[in-house]
Amino acid sequence: LRVRPLTCTETRRGDRQVVHSLGDGAVHVSAARHDATFGFSAVFDASASQEAVFEGSGMRQLVELAMDGFSCTVFAFGQTGSGKTYTLMGPLTQSETEPASPALLGLMQRSFTCLLEQSRSRGSDVALSASYLEIYNEQVRDLLSPGPPCALPLRWSKTRGFYVENQLRVEFESLEAIVSLLLQGSQRRRTSAHALNRHSSRSHALLTIHIRRRAVSAHPAPGGGWGASACPSKQGTLCFVDLAGSERVKETGSSGELSVEANSINRSLLALGESWGTHHGSPAGPHQSPVASFVAHPPAGHCISLLAKPRGKRAHIPFRDSKLTRLLARSLGGSGITLMVACISPSSRCLSETLSTLHYASRARRVTTRP
Repeated sequence: LRVRPLTCTETRRGDRQVVHSLGDGAVHVSAARHDATFGFSAVFDASASQEAVFEGSGMRQLVELAMDGFSCTVFAFGQTGSGKTYTLMGPLTQSETEPASPALLGLMQRSFTCLLEQSRSRGSDVALSASYLEIYNEQVRDLLSPGPPCALPLRWSKTRGFYVENQLRVEFESLEAIVSLLLQGSQRRRTSAHALNRHSSRSHALLTIHIRRRAVSAHPAPGGGWGASACPSKQGTLCFVDLAGSERVKETGSSGELSVEANSINRSLLALGESWGTHHGSPAGPHQSPVASFVAHPPAGHCISLLAKPRGKRAHIPFRDSKLTRLLARSLGGSGITLMVACISPSSRCLSETLSTLHYASRARRVTTRP
């Protein structure tokens, strides 16, 4: 869980800070009629550096697992303007000609550095490539393909699961090359300004690093000495998912195309399991008081809610309800390993959305996969 600082606008407006870190992975929400404590694997407050988030979240271990052939995913979620893109990428103003300060680099750039160090140190024949797509108004679009964006078909097969047909995959060997791909693709992603965020992402973005590693083993050679032979290759992936922020049209002041985009974003997040609303009488979890059940728990059909149940009590998981859940099916309910970073605002004005994100993150903690 990451709690961003209060913004200058929130401070000038007189918003109160209602979220406080208690240490040992606990966070407390204190406001009128709402008093709740939640527990997570790690909590990073407003003073936490980008490096502290990288080292304390387990991101380095995730990179190592991807090198060993596992399918690994990290995704950030939360209200619009809660710091998701900053956590993953760093400052939005960075470009190839004006790079960000090293201290401000996000999880993605730090992971790229770690990945390239790992590939060099292991002494293996490693091939790295990247693909980058966005889901905009339920259309899958390639962010690396030249020319105007066009919708790509989403397919399914028994061997590959859900996959995007005709998606471009670009090979890279250096940090400069993969950062260039990241920045180029991010500049093509749909963004707009509204009342809560001047650079609001209007799409979900997925950047995937494909790792093909052919290990070499030593063996006795005929006539003495040692030879080398190629072992079966290992294929791992490291996927970064930047979810568009959940938003209330009333709060953002969106209209026209922005309103259509917001409805599309909220529908896909609803299918995933993140939702809003009020609900009274739900039982409190082990880390919350009864009043923390203010935020609605999603209906039984939402993926996270069903995946959080014991395996023997699960019904059918409706991954096909949206293109986002189809592409995250392996990460959430298959053989992948997933790191989820919940981003929240400490502002009293965002209390409802903050509680919604905290409940969603609490449910997500109960999801287990079988790598």
